[in-house]
Amino acid sequence: MVYFHRMKKRILTGDRPTGKLHLGHYVGSLKNRVKLQSEYDTYILIADVQALTDNFMHPEELKKNVLEVTLDYLAVGIDPKIATIFIQSQVPEIAELTVFYMNLVTLARLQRNPTVKDEMNQKGFGANVPIGFLAYPVSQAADITCVKADLVPVGADQVPMIEQTREIVRKFNELYKKVLVEPEALVGEISRLPGTDGNTKMSKSLGNVINLSDNSEAVKAKVMKMYTDPTRIHPTDPGHVEGNLLFIYHDAFNENKAEVEELKKRYTQGKVGDVEVKEKLTKSLNKFLDPIRARREKFEKDTGFVEKILAQGTQKARAEAADTLKLVKEAMQLP
Repeated sequence: MVYFHRMKKRILTGDRPTGKLHLGHYVGSLKNRVKLQSEYDTYILIADVQALTDNFMHPEELKKNVLEVTLDYLAVGIDPKIATIFIQSQVPEIAELTVFYMNLVTLARLQRNPTVKDEMNQKGFGANVPIGFLAYPVSQAADITCVKADLVPVGADQVPMIEQTREIVRKFNELYKKVLVEPEALVGEISRLPGTDGNTKMSKSLGNVINLSDNSEAVKAKVMKMYTDPTRIHPTDPGHVEGNLLFIYHDAFNENKAEVEELKKRYTQGKVGDVEVKEKLTKSLNKFLDPIRARREKFEKDTGFVEKILAQGTQKARAEAADTLKLVKEAMQLP
């Protein structure tokens, strides 16, 4: 097959458009997307169909959210001249591939997927989980394989989803013909950023996020409410750095590593208070976010240009998906 001998390997990554993107998205995969977009043939999916699995009552909100997510992509440095951004619902070949792949995975296997289990518990579905939600790992396999992706940048919590895709690809290639590419997961240096409330996952639904588009005052307010060492009553008490939310964020976003080490040393000695540590974190976060906010503001003024990027990207991705679907049908000997 021609695509096994491409000049560049391909990346597929993306997000569900449930609102603006946050710092957790950045460390989870956005950072790697920006870093690798020149080295790989990059496809970025806006998974609006998957977003419907828990937003099906208000589908009208997705249009606004698709635009918000695209603005965040452009703001962090995704270059539409070299990266292809496309909308899932506008590539119907993905849905057809999903139907074929559903025969390659069991209900029991989907229920064992730890990412699905965690999200089901988080959303409180219980036995009333929509089939679309339970089966979205299969849809994600179609997302990845439709553009023949070799690599998928993800946060650590999404690795089981990529493994599910790998299983589906292997089973298809063994049963029919080797036409699907088996992807690998690429986890960022920081596998997961905790929420501002100390929860292991940063999530809009939990209200513990710092958005990439938050202004400086919003960032300050959220940092000042962040949890710290619960065993430390007074600023003069020796504190714990390991697992401390403030220092996890400092390590991730404070470019002044000497300052971070000095703060850690003083914190363990009881020579610095939480307020000073939070103030320096606020300064570091706003320094990181300032250029992102500026780029976002520029693109917000020309939504027509943003919509053109989406239209062109979706057209390109659909051509790739149509080619993959053709190969799949031929392998299955379907007319």
